Amino acid sequence: MYHVISRGVGRGKIFLTNDDYSKFLEYVASAGEKFNLDIFAFVLMSNHYHILFRTNEANLSRAMQWIQTAYSVHYNRNHKRSGHLFQARYKSVLVEDESYWYILSLSIHFDSI
Repeated sequence: MYHVISRGVGRGKIFLTNDDYSKFLEYVASAGEKFNLDIFAFVLMSNHYHILFRTNEANLSRAMQWIQTAYSVHYNRNHKRSGHLFQARYKSVLVEDESYWYILSLSIHFDSI
């Protein structure tokens, strides 16, 4: 189980339109199928995101690289820009404690309200 976080370069926005949010979620859902991930919670803020999911295989870095690259290509193409969209490599925190998972899930859901 992982809590994954990533933010835009210089804390800049990574979602400008409703289509951006939808497209990112499409990539996350596709990655869930492609990389055998179980997605439990997410929140997309204008300049960063949080995702709570379980990897059923040892493929976290491949899945995240695919999501962020696919979305960056979409974003750059649609907003006529080039270069890096995300500030750095995503941050991932291994979630081993069930009570932490519960609190984290509540926090992610609360942020989405």
